[in-house]
Amino acid sequence: MENNSINNTSFPEFQPVSIIADKVFAHCKQRECFEAVKVQLPQEDQFEFVNITFHPGKIINGTLVITTIHNRPNFSRVRFATRIIFDLRVKNIKTGAIISITKKLPDISKDIVLYIPEARNEFEFKIDIETASQTLTEPMEEDGYLRFAIGVYMIVKVIGKVQLLIPEFGFCPEPPDCEEFLINDACE
Repeated sequence: MENNSINNTSFPEFQPVSIIADKVFAHCKQRECFEAVKVQLPQEDQFEFVNITFHPGKIINGTLVITTIHNRPNFSRVRFATRIIFDLRVKNIKTGAIISITKKLPDISKDIVLYIPEARNEFEFKIDIETASQTLTEPMEEDGYLRFAIGVYMIVKVIGKVQLLIPEFGFCPEPPDCEEFLINDACE
């Protein structure tokens, strides 16, 4: 029978070391869909869609409200509104000039239940979000507006700073030299 146990003598000696890190205590995911986002195009000429770039979603200042839930220890009601800004780039068909238009999606309101363990008064949990937005339909020009659908995937996290004890095998080795990008010479 084969022995799959790890031989401790094959690893270098290590010393435990403490680090401060953000720990995710709880998280959940949700999806939102905006079926008819409309962006007004400049009036002077005709434009065609180039691309769209989404900025990370942010919790709007002053909207985060956390309240404990009676008879449900370590769980809280979490309410907030999220804003996602995007940059839409269009090309003037006559001149070829590219114009960037900055807009925002409608604010996304959330009222959810999250696990937030009880902690001493000085310990603070932070509610953070991570968003991934994308267009769901090809943008279409219609009556001076560009119209399209957008989907938003959101992860809500409960984060707290903690001290962790981890094994340390020493410092990282010296990095290798960078490889220079060389254009192939036709004469070679």
